[in-house]
Amino acid sequence: MDQVLSNLSLLLEFPIVNLKIILDGIMIGALFALAAYGLALVWGVMNVKNLAQGDFVIAGGYVSWWLVQHGFPALLGVPAAFIVMWGIGWVAYKLVISRVIERDLFTSLLATFGLAIMLAQIMNLLFGSDTQSVDLGYKTLYFFDGIVNIPIAKLIGVLMAAALATGVIIFMKTSRMGQAIRATAQDARAARVMGIDTEKVYAFTFSLNSAICGAAGAIIVMVWVIQPFYGISYAIRAFVIVTAAGLGNLPGVIAAGLGIGVFEQYGAHIFGISYQQAIAVLLLLLVLIFRLIQQRRNRQVLK
Repeated sequence: MDQVLSNLSLLLEFPIVNLKIILDGIMIGALFALAAYGLALVWGVMNVKNLAQGDFVIAGGYVSWWLVQHGFPALLGVPAAFIVMWGIGWVAYKLVISRVIERDLFTSLLATFGLAIMLAQIMNLLFGSDTQSVDLGYKTLYFFDGIVNIPIAKLIGVLMAAALATGVIIFMKTSRMGQAIRATAQDARAARVMGIDTEKVYAFTFSLNSAICGAAGAIIVMVWVIQPFYGISYAIRAFVIVTAAGLGNLPGVIAAGLGIGVFEQYGAHIFGISYQQAIAVLLLLLVLIFRLIQQRRNRQVLK
């Protein structure tokens, strides 16, 4: 308890520390938002709650890490992970996801949970259980006598995440496939009547989600660490963000992603880094309770 009070007093005595925490939270929250946007697509278009979301992120990180180990430039890992994970997402859709789209919630959760376990075990067999990261060798920028620091690698990661998110938004608004995805999300049956091949849309959407997660993982391995069984932490964060923001609410996904990043950084500073995962779970519970209360308030009695 004394340590918690000491950490709180530090925030009051040195307000500039708050700036450091907020900047760190925004930089990592941008990556959370990127992974959550892919989940929002799958959830909104296919009504599938993908529990393997975080494992797709970690898999993308390992694609980038493997390339660096074999002499390729680290920044090449982002487009490479996007392409490789697109293919893995397409295979996962054909073998697993396509069979559960029309099934009940429990079946889809069970199927994606099994997919998550399989991916984690495959990565563990291929790459081992040690944590891995990619050192870009970039310098760190220091401000306010070194109290605030911004690693250039993190800054590049945020810019790459923003560029990818912008590209996806433009694609969804201007391309025919993007329009088909939005039409299917609104009403799949009506989309079929209008001549849209919803099976093709579903396969494309899940593959795109997997590719987005892969790119996010390739960025994460440059600014953080990955490990085969870290996927659950990213899956929880993605569910918190999407549940809080709501389906189809891209600005809400971005805001919630940045918010959870900042909230976690404050929690880690006050209570210790060992409580960071617990904070993510606590946020999920709070969001679910809030949504439940909100639904009860909006519920109307039919007469």
